[in-house]
Amino acid sequence: MDIKPVTNAYIYNNMNNRVSIQQPTPQRNYCLFDKNKVDCFVKQKENALPYLNDVLMHSNNEDQITETLYILDRMLDDGTKGIDKMYPTLSRFNKTKSPNIQTFLAGIYRKTQIPDAFGPLVSMLIQNSLNPQSSCFDPNEEVGGAILSYLSPRFRS
Repeated sequence: MDIKPVTNAYIYNNMNNRVSIQQPTPQRNYCLFDKNKVDCFVKQKENALPYLNDVLMHSNNEDQITETLYILDRMLDDGTKGIDKMYPTLSRFNKTKSPNIQTFLAGIYRKTQIPDAFGPLVSMLIQNSLNPQSSCFDPNEEVGGAILSYLSPRFRS
């Protein structure tokens, strides 16, 4: 797939006119995403961040938010810089009750080690312990893992 410049039309076609993601089921405890679209955004690297940030700032659609967080997580794995600067937008989801959003958000926080995200991770863990949400998986595994990575000397620079 050729890398095309990111434009408003491009982001609209790739984020809004899309195959919907498949949320976890009792038979499959993970989401399914459009691999081609995800790969295309990952290849855009830093050029795609303003558009992904805009999606996260304005979307109230759990599927779209989950997919965008997954794309950011993959971008982190691919070495994209600047995702930590998106914390003001990401923090919008710190109090979410969605296990999917919590899991991807915690994964991003684990990889970026944004200092301001530690408190919200602890709050998420407490919230989930007091009021567990029914889910096909336990988001506390990722949330707890992210908290441990903040405390581990292995992750400190």
